[in-house]
Amino acid sequence: MEIRKILENGTEYFLPNLSIDLVIIGYLSGVLKCLLLKLGQKWALPGGYIKKEESIDSAVHRILKERTNLENPHFKFLSVFGASNRRFDQEFKQYFDKNGLPWRDDYWINDRFVTLAHYSLVDIDNTNPVPGEFDEAAEWFSFNELPELWLDHQDIVQTARNRLKEDSKSELLTYNLLPEAFTMPELHRLHQAILEEKLDRSRFQKKMLATGQFERLPKLKKESPGSNPYQYRLKQ
Repeated sequence: MEIRKILENGTEYFLPNLSIDLVIIGYLSGVLKCLLLKLGQKWALPGGYIKKEESIDSAVHRILKERTNLENPHFKFLSVFGASNRRFDQEFKQYFDKNGLPWRDDYWINDRFVTLAHYSLVDIDNTNPVPGEFDEAAEWFSFNELPELWLDHQDIVQTARNRLKEDSKSELLTYNLLPEAFTMPELHRLHQAILEEKLDRSRFQKKMLATGQFERLPKLKKESPGSNPYQYRLKQ
């Protein structure tokens, strides 16, 4: 949809004052990363608006696909964020002024927005980030080295990181951060990165296998001399 049409007639297509923000989490070389978009002088979480005929889940799925190119991305509801001053009017104005675009204070996107935040776990190697209409770039950042973020996006990111820690203790979902086939040592290192603590490797592997949710593959993966762990995948 054209930017001008979105700005002038967006309330005909989207629910006013309600948005989606996404903490898209990837994992690379032992580091948890977060996908961010450059908006003016700072960075922001990927997000978008909800079409009038869409459910919330359908909107999240559509926005995730637009930003990652993934056909069936994982996502989970995080929380609602709706401070009384939650609006992006100054950020949008900076963007329009910088790019020589006409600006009006009465654009609907300048209103206060309550956001329904979700987090998504993706295989970073299969993800092809795409900036949105107002974004200058899309990049992965380590959770420990985030740039300056707009508004409450820092709080949303931290909330997602804390939730992932808790969810990973009670749910099988972290495999979404790995390729389809992975080894138990890889899963062990991932959980240590998520929890930011050391985990006994033998005990961890026994706990994972005891769930009965992983299928051992016949092909062996050669990691290093003397080490040849089995690969696993989630049972279909």
